[in-house]
Amino acid sequence: MPLQNRVDPFGELHAVPARGALMGNRGGRFHEASKTLGARRYVSRRWIACLCDFRGRRREVWGAGYTELFFLDEATSLAAGHRPCFECRRADATRFAAAFGAGADAMDRALDAERRRGRDKRLDRAPVDGLPDGAMIARGREAFLLRGGELLKWTFAGYESAGLRPRGIVVDVITPPSTRAALARGYLPA
Repeated sequence: MPLQNRVDPFGELHAVPARGALMGNRGGRFHEASKTLGARRYVSRRWIACLCDFRGRRREVWGAGYTELFFLDEATSLAAGHRPCFECRRADATRFAAAFGAGADAMDRALDAERRRGRDKRLDRAPVDGLPDGAMIARGREAFLLRGGELLKWTFAGYESAGLRPRGIVVDVITPPSTRAALARGYLPA
């Protein structure tokens, strides 16, 4: 049985077999010794997205250390409220920080304030025409990536074409405002 450690763009954790392109964590360990989850979904405001392979390190997933989480890609991790790791993804983290306009601690504080409304994922309403490539929007409980003139439906297995990018409407935006600003300033998700 897969662990409940695959993150969707809304930041929810699911038990699905696929791992994804990035690994990350939410500030430490919040899984139980039985490799299940209790009520907690994070330890601190430091939510990061890491490489799955770094310097040959091997980890026991959901062992004694932090609670490892997995993302389809970086756009998914950004939508969920994570940022690039400064250890294993230093170049990406440095570019993200420059586009964000802040260092790690300030980014973590800003993203913590923007990613949740109580225990629920915070969604913002915004005109779709002003949203940058790499941002994700919601239609009900489905997530869609904006890329060029395309709208791509997010799934755990990857993206599916959902037609042309909408124009002239206001949408529910999943990606936090500060991350959207970094995307608009030129940060390109891996």
